[in-house]
Amino acid sequence: MVSMSKIATGNGHGENSPYFDGWKAYETNPFHSTDRPDGVIQMGLAENQLCFEFIKKWVMEHPEASLCTPEGVGKFKETALFQDYHGMPEFRQAVAKFMGKVRGDRVKFDPHRIVMSGGATGAHEMLAFCLADPGEALLVPTPYYPGFDRDLRWRTGIELVPVICESSNNFQITRDALEAAYEKTEEANIRVKGLLITNPSNPLGTIMDRDTLKSIVRFINEKNIHLIGDEIYAATVFKDPEFVSISEVIEEVECNRDLIHIVYSLSKDMGFPGFRVGIVYSYNDAVVNCARKMSSYGLVSSQTQHLMATMLNDDEFVDNFVVESKEQLFKRHKYFTWSLSQVGIGSLKSNGGLFIWMDLRKLLKDKSFEGEMDLWRVIINEVKLNVSPGSSFHCHEPGWFRVCFANMEDSTMEVALSRIRTFIFKNNEAIVPRKLCRRSSLKLSLSRSLSRRMDDFMSPTGIMSPHSPLPQSPLVRART
Repeated sequence: MVSMSKIATGNGHGENSPYFDGWKAYETNPFHSTDRPDGVIQMGLAENQLCFEFIKKWVMEHPEASLCTPEGVGKFKETALFQDYHGMPEFRQAVAKFMGKVRGDRVKFDPHRIVMSGGATGAHEMLAFCLADPGEALLVPTPYYPGFDRDLRWRTGIELVPVICESSNNFQITRDALEAAYEKTEEANIRVKGLLITNPSNPLGTIMDRDTLKSIVRFINEKNIHLIGDEIYAATVFKDPEFVSISEVIEEVECNRDLIHIVYSLSKDMGFPGFRVGIVYSYNDAVVNCARKMSSYGLVSSQTQHLMATMLNDDEFVDNFVVESKEQLFKRHKYFTWSLSQVGIGSLKSNGGLFIWMDLRKLLKDKSFEGEMDLWRVIINEVKLNVSPGSSFHCHEPGWFRVCFANMEDSTMEVALSRIRTFIFKNNEAIVPRKLCRRSSLKLSLSRSLSRRMDDFMSPTGIMSPHSPLPQSPLVRART
């Protein structure tokens, strides 16, 4: 047999993780309301599917945005011909304007610094290639997105060093934690080249406040290391406090702007992961030039650029979409977390993202990561829900799980919640609040209550402002 490269034969992709194992379980036995009602429900995919009818309406009203309609075919030839790696000017201008819009127009972005890539995955890898050599390291606060191990490490050869954050302070990043990770890495003779932060956080759904961001900027400036701000969930913040971008903070804190870089995409904020629109925005001219050359390996198709430029240049649509998306995410998050609370399941307080950080520590029979994996297997194999265990996000405390709530219809969400209630009542009645256990008819009455509550949340009169106060792996044996 002819040998292959170390990259090809190694496990650097990170696929041997429970995060991806859950996807395999879903793909083996996917839920369908009629064809496969006992299948696995996908709650491990962070997609925003709540505004597609709103977007579909715009698409139907703007046939010129498509090259395959009588109204749009006039631009077919010029769009189909060669486009250089700078990207269409109208596309870069539209993306820069949209990035400013979702940040409240408090900051403006220069279209000439927009570098496109094949999704945020490509954007992260491009930056890793630009900023670090093999064997050098980026600091990453925990818990963090499992895909970073693939995106940043697999082909670049760099290291990711965890900055340990704890539930005792809601997983906030502290200067002490940053210093500890930095010193430990330097003592191991590994050069630290940068810090990667995700704001809003995946998997926490939280945002960093202005003071925390200022502290981070001061830290990287003192250490003379790069700062990568992953802000791909910027427009998913659905209630106060508002999102603060690193691009705003560097206007307030003195720093070397050559160290500042932002990753963005339209996968989460617009709900278009299939279009593979990723963006690197750097304040460093050399990084912009290098990344633009590297982008030849993962360009956004000219057809997609044309569609996105047309859509994002429609100011009225963008304004209405941002409001609509926030309202839909707010309602879904509020109802979902309220429903879980009725059976004693809590989650980290959050106001952004497409997921919650669910606290199942009370359900662990063994307060360890082995206990977490045992519980995860039950949830996958018996409850038939693909949720992602905290250990796959490098969380240092067992019992936390990421659960996505925006990637399904209301009816599917109700099935998922019903399965969770059944599981809790069957196996762990001890954690249900006593006031819920006074009647033998608890299950029936709670089901009716949830049904009425859902009607309240989804009825026109129940719509609330996003700023209103809240009242096949060896690990997986999915059944078919």
